[in-house]
Amino acid sequence: AAVIVRGDPYRLEQLHAHAHHVPNEIVLPKGHNVNFGAPVGTMVNLGGGKVVEAGYANECSAAQLAAAINASTAAILYIKSHHCVQKSILSVAEAAEVAKAHGLPLIVDAAAEEDLRLYYNQGADLVIYSGAKAIEGPTSGLVLGKRQYVEWVKQQANGIGRAMKVGKEGILGLTHAIERYLAKEKESGAAMVAKMTPFIECLNQLPGVTAKVAWDSAGRDIARTDIAFDHQQIGMTTVQVVNRLQQGTPAIYCRGYKANEGHIEIDVRSVTVPQLDQIHSAIANLVQENR
Repeated sequence: AAVIVRGDPYRLEQLHAHAHHVPNEIVLPKGHNVNFGAPVGTMVNLGGGKVVEAGYANECSAAQLAAAINASTAAILYIKSHHCVQKSILSVAEAAEVAKAHGLPLIVDAAAEEDLRLYYNQGADLVIYSGAKAIEGPTSGLVLGKRQYVEWVKQQANGIGRAMKVGKEGILGLTHAIERYLAKEKESGAAMVAKMTPFIECLNQLPGVTAKVAWDSAGRDIARTDIAFDHQQIGMTTVQVVNRLQQGTPAIYCRGYKANEGHIEIDVRSVTVPQLDQIHSAIANLVQENR
């Protein structure tokens, strides 16, 4: 909405009332047009935009991104997420070069990313973070970027952003969370591996269960526990395991994106060793119940 309205007070109030003869196409790599809990296309359309896919589901080069740009293009969108295709996709820095060459803003959705400076320094004009993921604050969003673009985003407080406003308590909570986040020492991938190693060893003693370290598919310094299940040995599918864990006491929510392939992942960030013991006990009980 910000890159379509661009400070125009009439478009701000009439964005969804009728068509506006201004650029409104948002170009993104086809492999980034994903569902992260809601479709990217829905988000773009809510802001008055229209998604234009560049490249293919399994590749997008700088040239392919540039080829999708025309006079109706308002911005380039780059989704930095494990949900997206990783292979043969141009980098943020390469997308920034394309955006600069065409005089367009580059928006990076970095919701779960940990470095609050990286993508801006790589050339992004607007970078979006979740306040409730790596920052560990309340449900909220944080947008960083170049002053003019940020001002256009702020203007949406009187437009589409009005319905999405965060309360004063949330603002204070997010501000405090950011201050803590910038001051605290980050947990390294190596430290995560050290914390999960005993957990993995215990899991590997369970019949029908195989656990190992899995590194973040998006290239971040994040290690997780990958757990595979032998469906015949444990007497249930991995999808059923995911559901049973969620229904337990306490409820355990894992990364179940590959449950259809027989794998789940446990993210050990902000999880204590006693909590890992609880997860192990829950899985052990499930295996024992069904044998």
